Amino acid sequence: MNIEEKLIKAITEAIHNLYNLDSTDGLIMVEIPKDHSNGDYSTNIAMRLTKLLKRKPQDIAAEIKEELLKNNSDIKDIVIAGPGFINFWMNKDAIADIINTVMEKGDKYGHSNAGKGLKVLEEYVSANPTGRLHCGHARGAAWGDSSVRIMRAAGYDAYREYYINDAGAQIKNLGLSLYARYREQFGLDFELPEDGYHGEDVIEIAKEIKEKEGDKWLNVSKEEAVEYFSDTGKKMELDRIKEDLKFYRCDFDSWVSESWIVKEGLVEKAVEKMNDMKLLYEKDGAIWFKATEYGDDKDRVLKKQDGYYTYMTPDIANHLYKYDRGYEKLVNIWGADHHGYIPRMKAAMEALGYSRDNLEVDICQMVRMVEDGKEVKMSKRTGNAISLRDLCEDVGVDATRYNFLCKALDTHMDFDLGLARQKTNDNPVYYAQYAYARICSVLRQAKTPLHKQDSYSLLNNPKEIDLLKLITSFTDVVADAALTRSPNKICNYIQKLATYFHSFYNDCKIIDSNNPDLTNERLALCEATRITLKNSLDLLGVSAPESMSKD
Repeated sequence: MNIEEKLIKAITEAIHNLYNLDSTDGLIMVEIPKDHSNGDYSTNIAMRLTKLLKRKPQDIAAEIKEELLKNNSDIKDIVIAGPGFINFWMNKDAIADIINTVMEKGDKYGHSNAGKGLKVLEEYVSANPTGRLHCGHARGAAWGDSSVRIMRAAGYDAYREYYINDAGAQIKNLGLSLYARYREQFGLDFELPEDGYHGEDVIEIAKEIKEKEGDKWLNVSKEEAVEYFSDTGKKMELDRIKEDLKFYRCDFDSWVSESWIVKEGLVEKAVEKMNDMKLLYEKDGAIWFKATEYGDDKDRVLKKQDGYYTYMTPDIANHLYKYDRGYEKLVNIWGADHHGYIPRMKAAMEALGYSRDNLEVDICQMVRMVEDGKEVKMSKRTGNAISLRDLCEDVGVDATRYNFLCKALDTHMDFDLGLARQKTNDNPVYYAQYAYARICSVLRQAKTPLHKQDSYSLLNNPKEIDLLKLITSFTDVVADAALTRSPNKICNYIQKLATYFHSFYNDCKIIDSNNPDLTNERLALCEATRITLKNSLDLLGVSAPESMSKD
């Protein structure tokens, strides 16, 4: 239990003893004041209780202070300030105890049971297997992958899924496009479909098929050839997507395809269930869902006049399949163009008996690639639109992931290619990794085995205390980032941790042969910082190099 948790527990007990009140989640907030003169920690609980108790906050604060000082050895002093803030000064040993905790927990430091095992299924990327993943996919992929990493650290039973949109018109157009490019390889007339795919990857696949199978598909009907190209093309495109995602450090626990959903009869099963529940009606030869009865702005067609299902129908079946597997909360990352799709899917889930709040959608806004202040749309390497692979090979996987994660997903962002390549402190991922490498360098120079200390009474420098308090807050930061699915909060923490370490490094002589006791305590603080920083970076899927240069 860290200092903030101990204080919250102590305050909870105090207000129960004083007022017979049980604290609810979020009622008691403990923060680190920006101004050190206001103590190590502070709470506004007295002001929050004023309305309930109908008393002055200063009087409430004074009673809480007296109760807290009875038997809390970690607290050195308490001062009431302003309208009723309760400011705490802690015994330094209590703060520094976090060093041993971090060293004992190692790569598990920051983990908690905040999520209480809640089963969460997060679906992200889910791009059509008709071409390379682009920068928009890269942003959503990093965010989804990191969100699951963070949730797992915070005690959620989180699962990663990719929904393969491999049925429908887009796959037919892929087949037609490949058929055209295949004919082109033999110098024959060809015609790309109006909504076809013109990327280099389609030409490459056509060449591969020609090399493997020769002119076989010129000697069958166009219908048979297109069916083959549709099936083969989507498989080859999906294999490339999987390779690129693995290269990007994004693994998935399951891959569920639309064609499988259809083949298994899950679409018909979903429609039958909705019909049995009186959620459907027929009009103009089509089957409609009564979506307006569940918060949507209009009713939705599930089956068209021509007998084909709309896009929404297999999507409903897919979400039902998720619930059928026992997941309690469903999370999707969708592009900004799908924003209007959220209320209709929530309406469908609510109509089928599930809480609309159990389906959450995080919107991934557009990304603009810029260099020297100008938008860049083409890769210098390939001359094509910048793909996920192009971007990673240009600036590196670490810089790609970190830059996409440092800003909230629902905000438009400019990805500065020039900055991402820089080996300077202006580049946030370099700044963080350089801090880690610097810690490793200090520990190598020490040439002495690290071990826990019985106490850390010599760590009194304000820079040391700042660093200790920030390390103490890590578990709470992870829990909050998990609850809100906000990897950018981990980025913010990392930047602050790196800044605090650099400040400590510049202000304190870590290895001092004339003071071995202080040296040992400061080296232990370095090790606790190293572990915390490495664990933070790992939550983002970013590496922690032990050495770096500024070349």
